[in-house]
Amino acid sequence: MNPNILQNFLNNKRIEGYSKNSISGFYGLLSGALKYAVHPGQFIKESPMIYVKMPRFNNIKNEDNLKIITLEQFNTIVNRFPKGSNFYIPLQIAFNTGMRAAEVCGLTWDCVDLENKTIKVEKILIGKGKGIWEFDTPKTKSSCRTICIGETLVKILSHHKTWQKQNKLKYGKYYKKSNFVCTKENGENITTDSLKYLSRVVNYELHIRFNFHSLRHTHATMLLESGANIKDIQERLGHSNLATTMDTYSHVTKKMKNDTVDILENMLSKKLPTT
Repeated sequence: MNPNILQNFLNNKRIEGYSKNSISGFYGLLSGALKYAVHPGQFIKESPMIYVKMPRFNNIKNEDNLKIITLEQFNTIVNRFPKGSNFYIPLQIAFNTGMRAAEVCGLTWDCVDLENKTIKVEKILIGKGKGIWEFDTPKTKSSCRTICIGETLVKILSHHKTWQKQNKLKYGKYYKKSNFVCTKENGENITTDSLKYLSRVVNYELHIRFNFHSLRHTHATMLLESGANIKDIQERLGHSNLATTMDTYSHVTKKMKNDTVDILENMLSKKLPTT
């Protein structure tokens, strides 16, 4: 096997948003298998993995490696996956709430209150292998939260609920019944594996640096830049402490500090006598 193919495989997993631990797992599995192929298997003379390196992970959190997108880029993505496509609803939920991928995929209608405009996050959807998906508890205790949503998302979800009912009649016995919010036309639920395909399309077809988690970061950044209370944002994202929010979005909070100084300077320049 060509080392370039293996290197590109790992690099692509990095672009698609896989964690460092996940990619390390792929690296270890490939290294072990090809090492066995050399000895004792004696199928190949040399392991191509000796020429392959782990993709670099920058631990410094900034706007670039968070893959924050603009509103224009989000509209480009939605135009590629418009209303009626498999990914329209997951995109809209994540962009409007900052929910994580597993939280979006695990969302059921009993956790959506369209009248009071809230979404309860109380479970996530995780893969157990071989196409098996199960509910699990959220990442931390603080991840269990109630998120207030705006009229824009309320209307989108209301129309989507009606669309699901119409598809249920259309497909009849072939419709896969469930209480999931994010489903395909035939009722089959959307999984986090499906969202990885979405990321590949956005990166390689639309040429936008993106993974699904970008929507969470974009949501928080837009709120911070618009002057939203950072404590409210912490609770909205489900961070266990304020320091996590401050650290993750330090590129924004630094700008906010500078803006605060500018506000003070403007106030003083109007009130203090000139010398």
